Amino acid sequence: MMTLNSILSGALMALTLVPSAYAAGYGAPPADIWDRLDALVAAYPQHLVGHTGKEIIWRDGTRMPVSDGRTDKTFTELLNEPDIDDMFAFPYTAGKTPTAPSLNHDPGRIRYQPFFLKMYGDCRSGNPERVTVKWIPRYGGGTVSVSPVNGVHKAISAVSAELEKLAPKFIRYLKPTAGTYTCRQIAGTQRLSMHSFAVAIDINVSMSHYWRWTKPNKEGKYPWRNNIPEQIVEVFERHGFIWGGRWYHYDTMHFEFRPEFFQHSRR
Repeated sequence: MMTLNSILSGALMALTLVPSAYAAGYGAPPADIWDRLDALVAAYPQHLVGHTGKEIIWRDGTRMPVSDGRTDKTFTELLNEPDIDDMFAFPYTAGKTPTAPSLNHDPGRIRYQPFFLKMYGDCRSGNPERVTVKWIPRYGGGTVSVSPVNGVHKAISAVSAELEKLAPKFIRYLKPTAGTYTCRQIAGTQRLSMHSFAVAIDINVSMSHYWRWTKPNKEGKYPWRNNIPEQIVEVFERHGFIWGGRWYHYDTMHFEFRPEFFQHSRR
């Protein structure tokens, strides 16, 4: 006869072994969704004029629903079928010393693709607007191709200037870069990479870690790994870039321009 403890233990084991398949219950708007939407509007003033709590209002008059009404998504569904409020399912804590995130805690990795397609354009039907920016030129870092929309090019230039001021020992993490603009899907998915919008940069691959390169442990979890110094992370975050090293499904080379997370943190 099964006891309550054995049932709970089995359920916990299943959740641990296959986290993305069993972790249901995502999709409910966070308690501070109004503030989150305020931050979203403030982060993209070129495009957004306001919100009603239920819709985001674009400068061209377009109204984009905030919620699809679902609150029972699995983690996989959260990634593949998000709405706008799902983008804020996990809080992003900038400035914090990097540590291993909790299971499935991927702040910023949930992206409502229609929002970014409308803002930056679809690379599959034409090249998005881009400009060339020098990358740590003092150290021969070459150039990167990034979007001028929302001032991304200015942000990456400011990041480069600050990174050059760090001690030379940090440069090995920053060059060669692994690229900025590439029209492609995220590995193993049908979702467009943020590189497709020219708003993300990958730094030196050889100094980085990625969850797909790591075998899960006996509990089915991906042990967090990171070599990127927090001084580098702090510079990027100061200019509106989130870091993939703050994700449970970590991608420590990856930084992407998502100023909405920093507008919120300043409130």
